[in-house]
Amino acid sequence: MMKVALDVMGGDFAPRATIEGAILAQKAVDSGTHIVLIGIEEEIKSQLSTLGADASTFHIVHAPEVVGMGEHPTKAISQKPKSSINTGFHLLKTKEVDAFCSAGNTGAMLVGSLFSVKAIEGVLRPGIAGWIPKESGRFGIILDVGANAECKAEVLAQFATIGSLYSQHYFGIENPKIGLMNLGEEEEKGTTLLQAAHGLIKATPNINFVGNIEGRDVFNEKADVIICDGYTGNVILKMAETFYNLTNDRGFKHSFYDMFNYEEVGGSPILGVNGNVIIGHGSSSPKAIKNMILQGQGLVKSEITEKIKKAYS
Repeated sequence: MMKVALDVMGGDFAPRATIEGAILAQKAVDSGTHIVLIGIEEEIKSQLSTLGADASTFHIVHAPEVVGMGEHPTKAISQKPKSSINTGFHLLKTKEVDAFCSAGNTGAMLVGSLFSVKAIEGVLRPGIAGWIPKESGRFGIILDVGANAECKAEVLAQFATIGSLYSQHYFGIENPKIGLMNLGEEEEKGTTLLQAAHGLIKATPNINFVGNIEGRDVFNEKADVIICDGYTGNVILKMAETFYNLTNDRGFKHSFYDMFNYEEVGGSPILGVNGNVIIGHGSSSPKAIKNMILQGQGLVKSEITEKIKKAYS
C-alpha cells in the first residue's frame, strides 16, 4: 500500500482547506493509496466530522506543534520537534510514508528536506521543479524555482540531469529537450557563470541539450526542461501564474490559460533529496491540496527518487 502524507496544519487556510482537499483527493487516488493526515488530532477529527467524512478512512498522526507561515525556518525546525512538518519528515525518513506534502512554511520544508531526509549522495544542491504550461497543451518544467537563489555552474549542470530524469519518468517524455535560460541563443552569450554552465551541460552524457533559450521560449516547444537559478526561475514562475488571474478577470476562457492556474498543479517537488517531497502554495485551496496529493502519488509511482539515486551511484 502506498502512503501519501499531508501536513494538515500547513497553509493560510489550514486546517479547513487541507482537510477538504484530503477528502477530495481520497475520491481521486488509486485504490491502493492511503492518505495520512498529520497535525493536531482533535482538530483533524473535528473538521472531518463537520465535513461529514469518516475519520476511520484516513490514518491520523498526532503532531501537537505548528510551524507558522512567518516563522524563521531553521529555528522552527529545531525548536518544534513535534510540529506537523517535522513529524512528516520523520515518517518519510523512516519510510512509514512514501511521500510528504505541505502547503506550510516553504523555508521550513526546505530546511527539513536538507537536514532530515537529506540530499541524495552526489547531488550538490536539490532544486524545486516548477510546472510551466506549453502551447501544445502539456506541461514542461523549470528547475530551479526557489531553493537556490544563486547556483554554481556545476549545480546547473546537475539540474539538467535531474530535470531530464524527472521529465522522462514523471511526464513520460522520451529524450526530453534541455534548455539553459539565457539572454541569447549563442554559446558565448550571458554571464561567465552561464557560459561555464553551458559547457558543462553540453558535455554531460545522456542529455538532449538544445543550448541556450530565451524568455520568449518559455511556453513554446523548444525545451521540455528549462534550467536556471532559483532567483530567475521563481520570477518566471510567479509571472506565469499571474497570467491566469489576468485572463480570468477579463473573461478570457481557454484551456491553455487554465493551465496557468496553480490549483491545477497543486505544488512543486523538491528533487534531489532522499524522499518524495512536495511544497504547495501557502494560499492553497482544497482543489490545490487535492492535486498536490495526487502529484505525490505520481512521484511515488514514477520512482523518480530512485532514478536520481541511480544516476549518482
